[in-house]
Amino acid sequence: MKLLVTGGAGFIGSAVVRLAIARGHQVVNLDALTYAACLDNVASVAESPGYAFEQADIRDRAALDTVFARHRPDAVMHLAAESHVDRSIDGPGDFIETNITGTYQMLEAARKYWGQAGRPEGFRFHHISTDEVYGSLPADPAVMFTEETAYDPRSPYSASKAASDHLVRAWHETYGLPVVLTNCSNNYGPYHFPEKLIPVVILNALAGKPLPVYGDGSNVRDWLYVEDHADALLLVVQKGELGRSYNIGGENERSNLELVETLCAILDEKRPREDGKSYQEQITFVTDRPGHDARYAIDPSRIRQELGWRPSVTVEEGLEKTVEWYLGNEAWWRALQDRDGVGRRLGTGK
Repeated sequence: MKLLVTGGAGFIGSAVVRLAIARGHQVVNLDALTYAACLDNVASVAESPGYAFEQADIRDRAALDTVFARHRPDAVMHLAAESHVDRSIDGPGDFIETNITGTYQMLEAARKYWGQAGRPEGFRFHHISTDEVYGSLPADPAVMFTEETAYDPRSPYSASKAASDHLVRAWHETYGLPVVLTNCSNNYGPYHFPEKLIPVVILNALAGKPLPVYGDGSNVRDWLYVEDHADALLLVVQKGELGRSYNIGGENERSNLELVETLCAILDEKRPREDGKSYQEQITFVTDRPGHDARYAIDPSRIRQELGWRPSVTVEEGLEKTVEWYLGNEAWWRALQDRDGVGRRLGTGK
C-alpha cells in the first residue's frame, strides 16, 4: 500500500513509518515538525525508495490537497496531534486547533481526494486516538474500557481527541468516508520525546536528578510498547472493518510508582550509580496533576478476536529494551534537551 502517515516524525508515527517501510509499503510522511517531531526518528528509512517526506501543517487545507494530488495514497494513517496532557493544561488552544481543526481539514481533504478518485473501494482513513477519551476507571480490575464505553474526557487533551473521534465517525456516517478508528493505551519505547514519564525517569536518573512521581504514585496505566502498537495499527488499516473502532492495549497494567521502581531496578543493573545506591533513592513525590485520572485499562478482546492481534512483549521486557535504547542513543536525546518545556514541570494549572 501507499500510506499517507501524518505526524510521521513523532514518537508513534515514526514507529509506524519504520515498520511500514520494512514491510514493503510506500510511505508519505506528512509532518509540520513542531517541537516534539524529530527527523532523526526516521533517518534509518529516509533514503528508502518507498519513502517521501512532506513538511506541512494539517490545518493547511491547500497544502493537504497538494499532498493528496501529488502522492495519491491508498490509505491515510492520521497520527498528527498535540499529545501531552500537561501541555494541554497550560495551553489548550494548540490542542483545539491541531487535534480538532486539523482533523477536520484532514477529513475534508481525504473526502475530496476519495471522491475525485472515484471512491476506490480499498481506500481507508485510519484515525489513531487514545484511551483517555473514556475518562477514569475505578480500581476494580474487572472494569475496563471497551469500544462501547461512553466518552468522558477529563483534560483538554483528551477532550480534543474525543472531539476528533466524533468528527471521524460523523464523516463516515454522513459522507460515507471509509474510516477505521483505534484507541490505544500509554505508549513507551525508543524515540519517546523526553517530556513523558518513562524518558523523564530514565534521563533524570542518569543525571542524578529527582524522579518526579505525581501524587502518591497510585495512578494506574496500561503500558503498550510502541513497536507493538505500530504492528497493530498496520493490521487495522489493512484488515479492520470499516466504521469500526478497535481498542489497542498492552495488557500490562502498572501503577506509576510500580513503573518507576521497575525502571530504577533495570538501571541499577545496567548503569549502576557510582555510590552503589539504588536509583529508587531519587524518587520524589510531587504535587499531583490537576484532574489526574485514577486508572486506565483496555479490554482488547475485539482486536484479539477479530484480527488476531496481541502484544508481543510484557512491560518488564519492553522497559528493559527501552532503557537499553536510551543508554545506547545518548546523541539522540542530548539534542532534544534544549527544546521548549523539556526538563521543566508543566501542567500545574497555575
